[in-house]
Amino acid sequence: MILALETSCDDTCAAVVEGRRIRSNVISSQAAAHARYGGIVPEVASRHHLELVNPVVEAALAEAGVELADVDSLAVTRRPGLIGALLVGVSTAKALAAATGKPLTGVDHLHGHVAANFLEPDPLDPPFLCLIASGGHTLLAAVRSHEGFEVLGETLDDAAGEALDKAARLLGLGYPGGPAIEREAVQGNPEAFDLPVAMAADPRLDFSFSGLKTALLYRVRELGDERAAARRADLAASFQAAVVGQLVAKLERALDADRWPAVALGGGVAANSLLRERVGAVCERRGLRLKLVDRALCTDNAAMIAAAASYSEPTAYPGYLAWDAG
Repeated sequence: MILALETSCDDTCAAVVEGRRIRSNVISSQAAAHARYGGIVPEVASRHHLELVNPVVEAALAEAGVELADVDSLAVTRRPGLIGALLVGVSTAKALAAATGKPLTGVDHLHGHVAANFLEPDPLDPPFLCLIASGGHTLLAAVRSHEGFEVLGETLDDAAGEALDKAARLLGLGYPGGPAIEREAVQGNPEAFDLPVAMAADPRLDFSFSGLKTALLYRVRELGDERAAARRADLAASFQAAVVGQLVAKLERALDADRWPAVALGGGVAANSLLRERVGAVCERRGLRLKLVDRALCTDNAAMIAAAASYSEPTAYPGYLAWDAG
């Protein structure tokens, strides 16, 4: 039984996982605190983590119906992420390990997104191809074992979620941008604006979204404030289609290059309905299994960190707690 903490960005998370079974998965979102800024302010995120981490841990233990003494080991996200936010989780986990004498495992956040697919219900075991798309990361991962993954391609600039956040801010849709763009796009025409799908002819499996963001900015300027507001839904739908189009195109290229029995999605953008629909169509056409975790496991959460830790060696014991985030 593992008690895990996740504080890499703006969500304060704790979970208790027993084997592959999630006994609790508590997520305290800071979205409202950052909405006024149109994005995450690292110092604000760190301060909120300090206020929330102990209550969130207590809530996770209570929901699981266990005491801290019942837990076998601890886990925490140690990288990558906002350094101040990471240090809150790492310091808390180290303190709990020192106080209880339990081993502690530091986990790579991206391994957590992959490992979310190992959890019940309907767990997926390697090998599989995993597309991770979030606010901070976009990559294709070759998952051949539970212990890690190989990066086949990654973003060269903005992550997919970051591009969606910036597009939403430009269109006046608020934060977080991904859900806001998706809601607005329902009313729009995805073919209304011809926005570029970057690196479409590039044989590599890397991604790029900065040019798409700039193209949207130019379209809005050409339209002017009044016309852009009137066509906000079309702009959102076209932008979402371009983002999803690039993600799916690179996924298909990876599937053409190697044989995979299954495909999985991870990261906050994996909650997007259009992406799920498009990837589902690809898998159905190719006869592949598609693993879609619950949307609560797409965004940052601690259950996925526990899942990754269960296949990793402890990083630190109470007598040796020298490592830090970063």
